Amino acid sequence: MFRLALVSSVLTVLTLGIYRFWMKTRLRRYYWSAIRPGGLPLEYVGEPIEKLLGFLIAVVILAFYIGVVNLILMFLSFSLLQGNFAAYALSLVGVIPVGFYARYRARRYILARSRWRGLRFGLAPGAWGYAGRALLHWSITILSLGLLWPRMTFKLEKYRTDRTFFGTEQFNQGGRWQMLYPVFVPFVAGLVVLGLALGLWAGGFLVPAVLAGLAGVIATLLGLLHYKVQSFRLLSNAKTLGNIGFSSNPRTWRVMGIYTFGNLVVGICMVGLAFALFAVLGSIAGSAVGGLGELDLEEMATGIPVWIGTALALISYFVFFVSWGVLQQVFITLPLARHYVETLKITGAEGLSSVRQRDRDEFTEAEGFAEALDLGAAI
Repeated sequence: MFRLALVSSVLTVLTLGIYRFWMKTRLRRYYWSAIRPGGLPLEYVGEPIEKLLGFLIAVVILAFYIGVVNLILMFLSFSLLQGNFAAYALSLVGVIPVGFYARYRARRYILARSRWRGLRFGLAPGAWGYAGRALLHWSITILSLGLLWPRMTFKLEKYRTDRTFFGTEQFNQGGRWQMLYPVFVPFVAGLVVLGLALGLWAGGFLVPAVLAGLAGVIATLLGLLHYKVQSFRLLSNAKTLGNIGFSSNPRTWRVMGIYTFGNLVVGICMVGLAFALFAVLGSIAGSAVGGLGELDLEEMATGIPVWIGTALALISYFVFFVSWGVLQQVFITLPLARHYVETLKITGAEGLSSVRQRDRDEFTEAEGFAEALDLGAAI
């Protein structure tokens, strides 16, 4: 993984980002082939050129949409309100549904290009339906001050799952949204502690407020992580594929350990890299201006030619960019994927014999909108 991520990232930088679509394809093929239910690997058959063309199409559409809409909003804002704040606010709000739309379409493409035992996965069309539901459920969640977050989680997951296929067999999301509340309690408790800290601060109890605030931040983050992991477990266990079921048992503390250890290693490596870059680039800069030892800092700042300083800054940025992404893949993404996969079991596997092939989804735009909006949308 380290070699694959490093080489792909370097090629992405050298090609000014064009190789990004080939990098994502190679990484997915690596991950998919490493996931082997019953000893049989998954397959990813997506092509880089599909992603590149989808990205270019999405950029053209979004540029036209954003340009025309922003022009109209700016005209109306200055005409009616004598300012541009309303135009910027409405423009931001207008992009939100496009983001939900893009995520659904990216999921559809990924599933359409994934196979197991030669059978295709698939996701039925419904991106705008998902975007509308996401806006509705987010609005309800915000109006409820977050208390109906489990309802939103369940409803959106059910919409996606009930439209997902493996071959001719359709997935179903069972259960009820109330089943997520027990694992949501730690997150709410953390928010309550934060509210208590604000009350203490308003009352003038500064030291207790700081301590309560620190405890509240830690409790809220841990509660959010616990909810993310355990809601995945509960929702997975309630999914079915005909007579086939699933048993998932990811552990919150294990996931927290992966994040903690991974970020610690990444942080140490990045600090070491920063010192190494400072020494190497400082030596290069010193040589370029006639010797580092003969100049003080002020003379260095004024003595380095602009083009050399710019080149060194760009090199430093891209070295950090590449290194960060590679280390994240090796120490966080890969261990997380391994943990979730190794704690998931397929039950009633004898039902797989009745599954037949589905028609290929001729999805031409790939993940273009998700790429253009930089939403990630999986590996």
